[in-house]
Amino acid sequence: MKTGTTKINKMNAEFELILRKEIEELKAELSELKAQEAEDIPTYFFSQMTFNKLHKLINVKINITQTVFDNWFNNNIQLNNHDIEFFTDLINANSFLIESYKEEDLKVKFITPILNRIKFLDTEIQFRDFYEEKITYKTDKFILTGQTDFLVAKGLEFSKKPYFFIQEFKKSIKNDDPRPQLLAELIAAVELNNFTSIRGAYIIGAIWNFVVLKKISKHKYQYFVSRNFDATDLEKLKGIYRNLLFVKDEIIQLIENEECKGKHNVFAQS
Repeated sequence: MKTGTTKINKMNAEFELILRKEIEELKAELSELKAQEAEDIPTYFFSQMTFNKLHKLINVKINITQTVFDNWFNNNIQLNNHDIEFFTDLINANSFLIESYKEEDLKVKFITPILNRIKFLDTEIQFRDFYEEKITYKTDKFILTGQTDFLVAKGLEFSKKPYFFIQEFKKSIKNDDPRPQLLAELIAAVELNNFTSIRGAYIIGAIWNFVVLKKISKHKYQYFVSRNFDATDLEKLKGIYRNLLFVKDEIIQLIENEECKGKHNVFAQS
C-alpha cells in the first residue's frame, strides 16, 4: 500500500513539473505576443498561413519550370539491397492503411522511418534534424513565426542555421494546405541565413513534393514545385530517399565551406 502511494506521489510530482513547464512556455509566448503588439507589428504564424495572407505580405510567385530540379533529382546516389528490402517492407506494411492514417500515425509509422534512415545527424560538423523547432523572422512591417514540423539545421542542442524543411504530414490537402506554410518557413530561413535559395518538401498522405525557393530581390521570391512522388510506389520511394540523401550531402558541403571561409577570414584579419 505504501509502495503504491509512493508511486502515485511520484507520478503527481512528475505531472506537476510537466504542467509547470508548459505554463512557463505559454507565459513566454504571451509575453512575446504582447511585446509585438506594443510595437504595432502584425504577427503571422506558420500554422495559420494561407496563400491569401502570404501574397498580401510578400511578392511570391510560382514558376512551373522543372529544370531547376535536374541536378537534385538526377543524382547518381546508389541504394544497396538492404535499403530496397527496407522500403519494400515499409510499403507492404503501410500502403493499405495510409489513407486512413491520422497525422501522427502517418508520421510515426511511415514518414519517420524514412527520415531516420537518412541519419540527419553529424556530431563532428554538428548538424541534425529537429522537430517542432521554433523560428522567427521579423521585419518592420510583419513578423513570421511558429513551430516547424521538421528541419535540418546546424547545431546539436538547438537549431542555429536551418538548411532544409519538410512541412505538414497531412492526410489530405482538404484538411489544411501545407504549401503556404512551407513557403513562409523557407522565406524566413532565406532571410535569417542571408541565402539566395533553399530547398524543402511537403507531404500529403503518401505524396511527396519537393520545393525550391529562390530570392529575386527584397521581399520578392519565386518557388518551384516538383512532380508528385508517391511513396507507396517502390521506385518513387527510392527516388525520395536519394533526393533526401542528396540534401544531406549538400548540407555537409555547405557547412564545411562556411567553416573554411570562417577560418580564412580569421587568418586574413590576423
